[in-house]
Amino acid sequence: MRSLLRTDSGTVEWTDLPEPHLGGPLEAIVRPLVVTLCDVDRPIVQGRFPVPGPIALGHEFAAEVSEIGAAVRSVRRGDRVVVPFQISCGVCDRCRSGLTAHGRAVPPRSQYGVGAVGGDQGGASSDLVRVPFADAMLMPVPTGVPLEALACASDNLGDGWRAAVPELSRRPGADVLILGGIGSVPLYAAGFARACAAGRVDYLDVDATRLAVAERLGARALDGPIPERVGEYDLVVDGTLLDPNGLACALRSLRPAGLCFGITIYLRDPHIPYFEL
Repeated sequence: MRSLLRTDSGTVEWTDLPEPHLGGPLEAIVRPLVVTLCDVDRPIVQGRFPVPGPIALGHEFAAEVSEIGAAVRSVRRGDRVVVPFQISCGVCDRCRSGLTAHGRAVPPRSQYGVGAVGGDQGGASSDLVRVPFADAMLMPVPTGVPLEALACASDNLGDGWRAAVPELSRRPGADVLILGGIGSVPLYAAGFARACAAGRVDYLDVDATRLAVAERLGARALDGPIPERVGEYDLVVDGTLLDPNGLACALRSLRPAGLCFGITIYLRDPHIPYFEL
């Protein structure tokens, strides 16, 4: 089968790999139909993300079920599904409590699209993908919802939800600041914040395209680089990318007892203005 790989030399090319096969009764093989970019895919391709090649790329996707193991009950061949990027069994104590990123059935960090760091699970930009725990992982696509609207539910859409909805459910009408930069997740957070009737939703970024999207979602667009402090907010979402000042600005912009939620990946220990807090 074909799979899109970032090679050891840093190039991206289609490569022929062996087809995956069912390895047990709980597994499934799916055929990716729609694959979208995660916010970390570009840094991975550009070599700015510290994961060694070769990497079978892609981990946000909707797919069609091609084969199922004898014990699979939740899906059938031909079903269209969203596939979470992290591998989870669904039955251990951690999975049952919602910690599906830390299940006991697989090694830590097991996931698609990051090569050996994720346990070489393969990538979504491939003809076929093996799903180790079909009943736990495959989410059927609702009737009438286009696949291109759901591929991001593998990863980024959920991160945007986590950043905004739980806190706004606890604190309706809260003022929200979102620091953009990493890509789509901060924009999902802005959309969720507006949908949850936040008070003020401000979105700070330097990218004109993302600022325009934020405005269409109902946020107030603030154009400019990360300052020392923006204002006072109940919830601040740090979605900056490779900016050492992002977290410090987010923390300084909190009201007393406010919440800072990080949806980026810190490749270096960030500065925390501890004594100012």
